[in-house]
Amino acid sequence: MTQSHNYIDGHWVAGESTVANINPSDTRETIGEYAQASVNQVEEAIAAANRAQRQWANSGLEQRYNALMAIGNALMARSVELGELLCREEGKTRPEGKGEVYRAGQFFTYYAAEVLRQMGEISESVRPGVEVQVTREPVGVVGMITPWNFPTALPCWKIAPAIAYGNGVVWKPANLTPASAVALMEIIAEQNLPAGLVNMVMGAGSKVGEAIINSPDIDAITFTGSVATGKRIAGAAAANLTKLQMEMGSKNPLVILDDADMAPAVACAVNGAFGSTGQKCTASSRIIVTDGVHDQFVEAMQASMKSLVVGHALDEKTNIGPAVDSGQLDQNQRYMKIAEEDGAELVCGGERLELETPGHYMNPALFVNTNNDMRINKDEVFGPMACVIKVADYDEALAAANDTQFGLTSSVITQSLSRASHFKKHAKTGCVMVNLPTSGTDYHVPFGGRKSSSFGSREQGRYAAEFYTHVKTTYLKSE
Repeated sequence: MTQSHNYIDGHWVAGESTVANINPSDTRETIGEYAQASVNQVEEAIAAANRAQRQWANSGLEQRYNALMAIGNALMARSVELGELLCREEGKTRPEGKGEVYRAGQFFTYYAAEVLRQMGEISESVRPGVEVQVTREPVGVVGMITPWNFPTALPCWKIAPAIAYGNGVVWKPANLTPASAVALMEIIAEQNLPAGLVNMVMGAGSKVGEAIINSPDIDAITFTGSVATGKRIAGAAAANLTKLQMEMGSKNPLVILDDADMAPAVACAVNGAFGSTGQKCTASSRIIVTDGVHDQFVEAMQASMKSLVVGHALDEKTNIGPAVDSGQLDQNQRYMKIAEEDGAELVCGGERLELETPGHYMNPALFVNTNNDMRINKDEVFGPMACVIKVADYDEALAAANDTQFGLTSSVITQSLSRASHFKKHAKTGCVMVNLPTSGTDYHVPFGGRKSSSFGSREQGRYAAEFYTHVKTTYLKSE
């Protein structure tokens, strides 16, 4: 068992206490003890980031490019090793863990290339003899608060653009997945970056997170997590007029129309609802099915679910790993009861499992006869649970899909080009999929939602520049 430290101002430092990191697939295994930073250490990290950022803002493009490429290549080269570590502490299956780490590396190599594509604009003024230049400059020091469900990919899609555009970083990873955070920070620390440019401070949100979001020396905050926490962060950011970007919850609809090809429809539903144990903001938690194929879909869905293997994350046969911890599993089970109390009919799964290794296991659950008034279709559960909503036709399906406070992703399964085009235009979500699961995003295009799902500018792709930079307009008298 190892004991791991925070990374502040270019040094690994112990915290004021430690927390144990427990394997959710085998609770007898403690992966390590991880340092909890003090408020004073958070303040030291913020001060260090401000000093280093001023130096980094004037660094050469090739220095930035080389550092980002090295981080990305290291992550991809070590995706099997670090993917296994991720599986041990978070519960993803081997393919999911490896895939996440590899994709995390691609964020860095993408933004390495973006370093060399930072172009300004030159325009003529409406005034004769005046030239106008529009350029971008770093926003400054970015506070980052990331969740446990994608413990490598999510920090990377924030840290990579931050340093690509010349910013400093103070990062608080989730306490449930500190091993992946430390592994990523070790790779970053090996690069030719100013001491203090990227700092990692582990700890509880109530202490470490609060110190970050309330600091007047943080120029921008990027957060991924719950709506309730996001609203608290928004209040703190408003007090300091801090630039803010947030990705929060969702209840993503997967719409299956009468003309859908049933095999791909079921595959999309299973992938979207139960991949990553349902512990993702893009999960297909509401499956909206038109009357003509409803019964056929439910029957086929149950058959597919019964073939899924729930087990230890590192077992090659496993399709669905454990919940991340006992608290998440308990929440899943509470929502099972809530769903049935509200009148939903359980047709498959949902029970806790006792397997060879003690862990937080449950069979994936499917409810039918549900509607949008039920809590199971309103709240983000974050577990392997899906609800079928039966509708008469496409118009009712679209209305049901949009009947939610959230708006991250949505999908429609149809062979009709006109229906697909209409859905793309009228779905009130930031991301729309056609004949694809609601989950799965590319790193080179913008990601984000509407309504309570997101706040601020988009993440990923070139759109990330909107958050990580300030725009400067310069007027030059040329005559």
